[in-house]
Amino acid sequence: QVQLVESGGGSVQAGGSLRLSCSASGSTSSVYTMGWFRQAPGKEREFVASITRSGLSPPYADSVKGRFTISRDNAKNTVYLQMNSLKPEDTAVYYCAASRTVFPGRAPPNYDYWGQGTQVTVSS
Repeated sequence: QVQLVESGGGSVQAGGSLRLSCSASGSTSSVYTMGWFRQAPGKEREFVASITRSGLSPPYADSVKGRFTISRDNAKNTVYLQMNSLKPEDTAVYYCAASRTVFPGRAPPNYDYWGQGTQVTVSS
């Protein structure tokens, strides 16, 4: 089993920045890819970004491309999501996820472990 704990969420004005962190513990050697998803009220959970153990990152969601950056520190078993130029439409609960697959894609069912989520609120 792998446990994921997110941190770094909060409230920020439009144009501001936040950095989310996700710390993994447990059987972390079984995890190849880590990702970030988000879910706004009344909407489905959507893919934001992912990164493999070797640092490869497939294309980001179009809605965050050029503003968000995912990174990973394998020594610390931690993945980060740097979010810049935040917009009100970025408001959501952000979830960290981990997959035992190298390229799980964007579908939530392809991820095996999930954190509890952290709220990000962007005001205009």
